[in-house]
Amino acid sequence: MKILFLDQSGKLGGAELSLTDLAKPYRNHCLVGLFADGTFRELLEHQQIPVQVLTTEAIRVKKDSGVLQSLGSMSSMLPLILKVSQLARDYQLIYANTQKALVVGAFASLFSHRPLVYHLHDILSPDHFSLTNRRIAVTLANHFASLVITNSQAAQAAFMAAGGRSELTQVVYNGFEPKQYQTQGNDSDQVRQQLGLDGQFIVGHFSRLSPWKGQHILLAALAQCPPEVSAILVGDALFGEQKYVQHLYQQVAELGLKERVQFLGFRSDIIPLMKACDLITHTSTAPEPFGRVIVEAMLCERPIVAAAAGGVIELIETEKTGWLFSPSDSQQLAQIITTCRNQPKQAAIMAQQAQIQASQRFNLNTINQQIAQLLDRFIFTQSLN
Repeated sequence: MKILFLDQSGKLGGAELSLTDLAKPYRNHCLVGLFADGTFRELLEHQQIPVQVLTTEAIRVKKDSGVLQSLGSMSSMLPLILKVSQLARDYQLIYANTQKALVVGAFASLFSHRPLVYHLHDILSPDHFSLTNRRIAVTLANHFASLVITNSQAAQAAFMAAGGRSELTQVVYNGFEPKQYQTQGNDSDQVRQQLGLDGQFIVGHFSRLSPWKGQHILLAALAQCPPEVSAILVGDALFGEQKYVQHLYQQVAELGLKERVQFLGFRSDIIPLMKACDLITHTSTAPEPFGRVIVEAMLCERPIVAAAAGGVIELIETEKTGWLFSPSDSQQLAQIITTCRNQPKQAAIMAQQAQIQASQRFNLNTINQQIAQLLDRFIFTQSLN
């Protein structure tokens, strides 16, 4: 099957990592078209997946954009739409992996007479998108997409609540390669020593630094934990959120946590860092569509505590494969961190059970087979029509 994948980002996020894994089996018959250059292109090239940056002009629409901003961006999109329409004629289908890719892909589908698949990696709710952007996404998906793949039941439910057609949707979770997490990062003691945290109970947070990712919740919880509990924050600001980073540093100073918190920035050695932690935290203040870091922590056999909202609830069986806490409740989070520290045997049993379950539920080979079957059925149905 020849597929033209589309993604708006040049940077690496959860949607881009998922697309990389999805495109691997099609690397001899696909092209990934990007609307920006960056580390995502470099990763695709490293994986020998054909990639082309289709435009150097930024699409000036944000998640909170209103009607005028969205309409104003359409004229700047037109050259990109025409370019994608021309490219699409050499492929059997267009696969839009992000919302801006959906906008371009929908019109390119119309002009090129190629079917469109939309992979929804977001929760279309007021927490994340303006009313205008939600209506645009749902309208285009309803009228132009023949299949909408969502990465959780929560994302599916939000799509339908926003007006999306239920018959279009199929839930397919993100896939992971369990062996990758088993073979890397077995030198956790060395990593702890390098961090200068040997003997500390290390709590890890792995995400871009953003208000809705809730690093400030972890810091507030840390201030309520015993002094031997330290935290590492892995990730940095994207999308102009540098003010939040400054706020976090100020919060650390005000809470007297300078000796207990390390900001590590973007890192490529995520697995070794995760395995060096005693507990991984997920603290999003708004519903998360999936939560890759949760599954990655499970595959690293590390205990996980996560904010109970969105797709996260589908990933964790509370007190069986991890802990859930009420979003933004730093006191409850502090209690769970302290419990994990004080009950290491229970935490280890939960982490082991989570590792077994995650290896089965989110195995990349199984997930890719599910998507391949959906696409094969989709193409077959299209050929009959």
